[in-house]
Amino acid sequence: MKRRLAEEVMAMRVAREFRDGDCVNLGIGIPNLCALLVPQGKTVHFQSQNGVLGYGPVLLAEERDRVDIKYIDAGGRFFSPRLGMSFFDMGTSFDMIRAGRLDVTVLGAYQVSEKGDIANYRRPGDASICIGGSMDLAVGAKRLIVAMEHCTKEGAPRILRRCSYPLTGKECVNLLVTDIAVVEVTRKGLVLQELAPGWTPEEVQAVTEPTLLLAKDLKEIDL
Repeated sequence: MKRRLAEEVMAMRVAREFRDGDCVNLGIGIPNLCALLVPQGKTVHFQSQNGVLGYGPVLLAEERDRVDIKYIDAGGRFFSPRLGMSFFDMGTSFDMIRAGRLDVTVLGAYQVSEKGDIANYRRPGDASICIGGSMDLAVGAKRLIVAMEHCTKEGAPRILRRCSYPLTGKECVNLLVTDIAVVEVTRKGLVLQELAPGWTPEEVQAVTEPTLLLAKDLKEIDL
């Protein structure tokens, strides 16, 4: 079986997309790891829906002795304080999100369509789960990056011609970073930009429903 990128490696690749000074919101799961992997020399201001901007890295399980109940994000994850960090009410937070003040949002997803639609908050049968702030984050940021596994546990594609799950947002995804590829969403279609080591374009296409266009400078993911 071909090797796939670990979650930490996917998050590292996503974090390379951040520019110095960016305001970034991170979703639950793989996106959350990005706060630990910002390239050296870059300053990124992380924002959370519950009203905090500029927090430090999320604390790992082995760092429980450093936990302060005041420092917790919208996903219930404890973070470390950073000089200049600010707090505000949730209304102000969503004003910031909806007004386009976020440079980047990173979300996980169940499915993404060839047009950049995202379905990430509910699968059929998950009636008790609500959309929360995902829809605001999906459309409010200048750029939306999705970090997810390329296939389901059963091996079915997650990148589809059309999403079959309820949509979080329409035509809002800009870049996909999966465990086997980096794919850009463009008006002409999905462009395969990078491959996980050992993978070929044909192998990635075999587990992707829409037809992938090949970038002229298609290359192996270099971390």
